Amino acid sequence: MDVEAQAQPNAAQAIGNTTDELQIDAIQPSAEAALELLEGLVRIPSISGVEGAAVRWLVERMAELGFHAYVDEVGNAVCEIGVGRPETVLLGHIDTVPGDVPVRVADGRLYGRGTVDAKGPLATFVMAAARVAQQHVPGRIVIVGCVEEEAPSSKGAHGVVDRYAPDTCIVGEPSGWDRVTLGYKGSLRVRGDVAVPCGHSAHARQTAAERMAAWWQHLQSYAHTLNSGRRRMFDQLQPTLLQLNSGSDGLQEWASAEISVRLPATVEPAALASTLQEWDAHVEITVLGATPAFESERHVLPARALSRALRQQGIQPRLAVKTGTADMNIVGPAWGCPTVAYGPGDAALDHTPDEHIVLDDYLRAIDVLEAALKFLHNVDH
Repeated sequence: MDVEAQAQPNAAQAIGNTTDELQIDAIQPSAEAALELLEGLVRIPSISGVEGAAVRWLVERMAELGFHAYVDEVGNAVCEIGVGRPETVLLGHIDTVPGDVPVRVADGRLYGRGTVDAKGPLATFVMAAARVAQQHVPGRIVIVGCVEEEAPSSKGAHGVVDRYAPDTCIVGEPSGWDRVTLGYKGSLRVRGDVAVPCGHSAHARQTAAERMAAWWQHLQSYAHTLNSGRRRMFDQLQPTLLQLNSGSDGLQEWASAEISVRLPATVEPAALASTLQEWDAHVEITVLGATPAFESERHVLPARALSRALRQQGIQPRLAVKTGTADMNIVGPAWGCPTVAYGPGDAALDHTPDEHIVLDDYLRAIDVLEAALKFLHNVDH
């Protein structure tokens, strides 16, 4: 969608001024400023659905950098730099999972919830764009700090798919500063519910709990059969039992289970949901979230730009696919433009009590993304 056709932020929410070129004359995007931005953002809790304080804080910081920054209709932190083509959208997320990880700096590492997933990548976007904007680069860069990426709703990403039509997109997720992610598995999250009349345990009958357990075991067996011969985790069906509960009121007994299934590209969420329902007519299936898998070709433009930037740093780039799911699964198919994910941080630390980011890696990622953006915007070819 063209800029003129987009819904405009309300005046009370918009901060900063639009510019006709990518240029900044405000606060200098130094290494010190980059570290302050990341630590400040991490210190503000932003669990999915409660991101408002962090969003407003980030919008204010982006405005100080000279960006036209605002909170959009769904609550995302957005900034826009420049006009015209090429247009690059840097799509990160500002929400986190629950869990209080005390914020501290020790041994060159910043600890805190969201340092890796995914405030580190989001801060990388802001600081790299600020550097590029000083260099009179043509075109437009849009940064979006999405809300509710960690929730089944993916509210922030769904809220922007009809607003932009970028030439390229980089999604902010931890890949390690020296690696580029080409794809993510899909996901299906469902709840199964079953209820049966109560009966005496001495009689031959299948309890609600047994029926639900059998349904879960059927799914495990189905995945085992489907995965036969598939060596890559990316190509396998991965079910996880998240919750299992049962109870009775003396007349009726019930059982419920919530499961998450990571999907390969060969399995569509709707098809699997239908299959789950067919196994037992007594188990009622409710879909809580569904996202197909997405994978880009290894030679798409943003992958080449980031790989080139890494080689300039003396690093042999690594390309990867991931077994999780990200907003890339939503915007990639919707926009149809070359899309990859990039960001500093060790994804193995996502959601853990030890979540932390190596600060030197964060600063290196800013250098890499700056060079990649210059390439994408027809500078330094």
